[in-house]
Amino acid sequence: MEDITTYLQKNSNQILEELFGLLRIPSISSLSEHKDDMYRAAEYYKNALLKAGLDKAEIFDTPGHPVVYAEKILSSGFPTVLVYAHYDVMPVDPIELWESSPFEPEIREGKIYARGADDDKGQGFMHVKAIEYLINSHQLECNVKFMIEGEEEIGSQHLEDFCRAHKDMLTADIILLSDTTMIAFDTPSITVGLRGLAYLEVEVTGPNRDLHSGLYGGIVQNPIHVLARLLASLHDDNGHITIPGFYDDIREMSEEEREELNRAPFDEEAYKKSLEIERLWGESGFTPVERIGIRPSLDVCGIWGGYTGEGSKTILPSKASAKVSMRLVPNQDPEKIAHLFENYLHKIAPDTVRLKVTALHGGYPYIAPTNIPAYKAARKAYLKTFGKYPIPTRSGGSIPIVNTFDKVLGIKSLLLGFGLESDAIHSPNENFLLKNFFKGIETISEFYLQFSHITKD
Repeated sequence: MEDITTYLQKNSNQILEELFGLLRIPSISSLSEHKDDMYRAAEYYKNALLKAGLDKAEIFDTPGHPVVYAEKILSSGFPTVLVYAHYDVMPVDPIELWESSPFEPEIREGKIYARGADDDKGQGFMHVKAIEYLINSHQLECNVKFMIEGEEEIGSQHLEDFCRAHKDMLTADIILLSDTTMIAFDTPSITVGLRGLAYLEVEVTGPNRDLHSGLYGGIVQNPIHVLARLLASLHDDNGHITIPGFYDDIREMSEEEREELNRAPFDEEAYKKSLEIERLWGESGFTPVERIGIRPSLDVCGIWGGYTGEGSKTILPSKASAKVSMRLVPNQDPEKIAHLFENYLHKIAPDTVRLKVTALHGGYPYIAPTNIPAYKAARKAYLKTFGKYPIPTRSGGSIPIVNTFDKVLGIKSLLLGFGLESDAIHSPNENFLLKNFFKGIETISEFYLQFSHITKD
């Protein structure tokens, strides 16, 4: 029987070419002009899963983008793993900052560069290849199901309804996904906590049209000025979010829990150097690791208004808008937070403008259990492939659908991420280390072997 290392060495070129075929599809879920590309990506995954040896794979339409489902059922006595991934990606703007075409993957200095290289095509494809190896080597002793969606980057808007409609089809013992990071290649980790999300758009309207800044400036308030002041008021000088009631429901962690969390290595100087910044910023009284993992945050993701083209146009604009992301921690309700945000802005906005706040999407935080067979199997898998046990960490990111899996399907999730913070997900020049990609396939394969053994005992 061929071991996984030999298998990957012999087939690496073919595996990468198949991944590159997926990366070449511009499956940007937020842009309507890529609707056909979403179906192309779904079809590509369907064919890849069939090639890997799954018994069936099909595409389910939703009111949005389609969901790919596949399965290989070997025995009712085997445990069942449901793999979740997403084939949609973020927009590529600003395109001029990319060193190579975002949808023409390149390998440079041991990294794959492409939109989706890490998030989540690269990490999702690791699971396809891990299963392919186990099937071909006759080592698979788990039932396996795949559910791959196309709306994760826009809040998984239709996946909850899909899960409710197909609950029986999706039954499993654990949901396995790779859409998170690890601390470093030589410091493996498993994500055991995700922050929730409340994502909103703010629109400030002043006059009923753009005005001449000379004739009206000084007597009509500028919506951009108002919006900037509103957004700036959302933090105090200590990095504390000023929305009344924002922190009310947070469960404070004990000193012991905080000490355990801070066991994760964090090189602040290297972190600042990698971002080319002089100083970190955040809520006072908490370490950088705590600010990311156990404290909420609020960030302006985009802001626009007025004239931004070449040359000058002396106007007082009619409107100004911004998109705001609030990352939430356990016990915070995204709907409640959205209401608190909206109410506070209406309270502090001047009557010289009209304010509109629209909730776009959101999701609840998630804490993964560490006392279940799947987590124990994962620890053993990392020990085998990395030579050391993984460190449990809490991610600053959000995967809103994970909480839905728990609520709707009643299945816990195991987050085995192999990306790095330096992979520039959602940014120009997104990348994924080749050695992380192949080590991920190796570790996922070992997880199935360990999981089947543990559930037999």
